[in-house]
Amino acid sequence: MAEVNITRLSTKGQVVIPLEMRKGLKEGDKLLVIKNEETIILRKAGSLEKKFVKDFENAKKIKASIEKHEKTEVKKEEEFKYPSYLR
Repeated sequence: MAEVNITRLSTKGQVVIPLEMRKGLKEGDKLLVIKNEETIILRKAGSLEKKFVKDFENAKKIKASIEKHEKTEVKKEEEFKYPSYLR
């Protein structure tokens, strides 16, 4: 059966997990945080979740690199003058 409890969000964005719900958790454990509209789920990160988080972080880095590259390409194209025989 699911346990339900209430906690508060601090000014620093921290949440205290009630003592009775911390069984099986220790300081330093990583938690996977999933947010969908008004629902937030905390789940102890296992190996699959850790891989998912790592893949997601890598995807964000790749996206940022692509966006940076696209901006650079636009600038290069604007500065580059094609020879008349290629226009």
